[in-house]
Amino acid sequence: MPVLLLVMAGAAFACRIAGFVAMRFLPPSARLEAALRATPLAVMAGITALALQAGGLVEALALGSAVVLTLLIRNDIFAAILAIGVAAGLRALGF
Repeated sequence: MPVLLLVMAGAAFACRIAGFVAMRFLPPSARLEAALRATPLAVMAGITALALQAGGLVEALALGSAVVLTLLIRNDIFAAILAIGVAAGLRALGF
């Protein structure tokens, strides 16, 4: 499991660095800006897909709550933190 965490952290770091490299060598365009904005979401989708594959009902409910909370409060970081709280609460209830 620590190896997967390191790989995911490395992928997230590489995506961030790729954005800086792209901004340095590529001319700015709407397409490049859209790609750079989508990169963190793609990394997060990969991480959540792994969690759903390995997990069960608690992980699915936490992910669903993260999606709903993101749509309601328009803050993905805060929604993710609240979804972690949902998962912790469900685990505490014995799910």
